[in-house]
Amino acid sequence: MPIIRRALSTMSKRTFTLNDGKVVPALAWGSGTSGIFGNADLAVKAGVVALEKGFKHVDTAQVYHTEEAVGQAVKKSGLDRKSLFLTTKISEKLPSDREAIRKSVAASVEKLQSKPDLLIIHFPSVARDGDLGKFWTELEELVLDGTLEGVSLGVSNFRPQDLEAILKVARIKPTVNQLEYHPYVLTHLAPILKIGKEHNIITESYGALTPILRHPTGGPLKPVLERIAQRLSKDTGKELDSTAVLILWTIQKGVIAVTTSKTDKRIESLVAIDDLPDLTAEEVKEIEEVGSKVHFRHYTEHVTTDFPNPDLPDGTQ
Repeated sequence: MPIIRRALSTMSKRTFTLNDGKVVPALAWGSGTSGIFGNADLAVKAGVVALEKGFKHVDTAQVYHTEEAVGQAVKKSGLDRKSLFLTTKISEKLPSDREAIRKSVAASVEKLQSKPDLLIIHFPSVARDGDLGKFWTELEELVLDGTLEGVSLGVSNFRPQDLEAILKVARIKPTVNQLEYHPYVLTHLAPILKIGKEHNIITESYGALTPILRHPTGGPLKPVLERIAQRLSKDTGKELDSTAVLILWTIQKGVIAVTTSKTDKRIESLVAIDDLPDLTAEEVKEIEEVGSKVHFRHYTEHVTTDFPNPDLPDGTQ
């Protein structure tokens, strides 16, 4: 499991170190939230608020249509670009051709007004011809020829077979695999997480709050999370809910947590989670044990094809 570190500049913010040595904030604000799509003004406003409230890691993607807004938000915030960590993703389906990839990446860099710190292949089908190894090799060349100098590379929604296709040829290993990650998909993700651990590829989570936001009933974790939230509230003197518990659990599992909101108050409450104390080891274990007995996934696209779901109840009964 990646070691969680706290940045010396704040004495509280959690970070991870990627396999290329780059330090990444463990908590990120995602610009793919509902309501921001197609609303440039709102995307810029929310981005500025996220940065001003304390988020140092911002996640975007070509398909979110928020790269330009993120670039503008960084500029308007007045923060030093070097103090921030920006992630974007290649979402458009491309041939495994260096110049096609270069053109796509250049468009993202122009919108962001800087190179991203981390560039991710959004899903395996981005390689239009299905040759993930060739696509990865061409992406590596853009790092090696200086086009993407200093940029870390990663993947998203990659199944075991997708990771293996890249690792067979990789000179530069993926630093992250961004997945729908929460307690209710742990059993399904086990083979993916095993490969990640073997190659020091950090898991990055989207949909971390699925058990409380997407599950019809909350499932068997609902009372567990509420009980832990009550304990945490009592110990800290703050009014906390299951959101804080799930995000803390995610980070303590060695996983980068990408969360999102477009409202000022909610953004402020999310970034404040990073200042909370850790859950106990017993609480982390209990959440994992209860969650792994259920399978419930919100985003089925990209991940379940040729990688079947486990035979587990969905926790709705």
